[in-house]
Amino acid sequence: MLLGSFEPNLMEGGRLALPKKIREELAGPRVVLTIGFEECIFGFTEKTWETVTLPELSRPLFSDKQGRDLRRKMCSEAILIELDSQGRFIIPEPMSEFAGINQKVIIIGAGDHFEIWSKDKWEEYRAEIS
Repeated sequence: MLLGSFEPNLMEGGRLALPKKIREELAGPRVVLTIGFEECIFGFTEKTWETVTLPELSRPLFSDKQGRDLRRKMCSEAILIELDSQGRFIIPEPMSEFAGINQKVIIIGAGDHFEIWSKDKWEEYRAEIS
């Protein structure tokens, strides 16, 4: 289970290293990233991504417009990335822009996935939900 909050350094070019505790839970070098519903980036293992998206992919393709729209949003904005041996990767620029990520980031565990936030946006959001 992905738990905790971490404040890693964002390196030049949008390069980020996932914290060791997150990497240990992922148990593999590949991660699916997609934009969140709030201004953040979601990260999933491939298996969890398949599990999370299965209900939407099971909706009827031809007769369910809302299902088609959600399927397009989920899949067109997702990307499979490969972590290097230190758990580093480059945040895709469109995702970084969507989440407003600049210098300070926070990675939070959210149970079945992790989220990457601009530290400022996370603090604002956290204040709203408190």
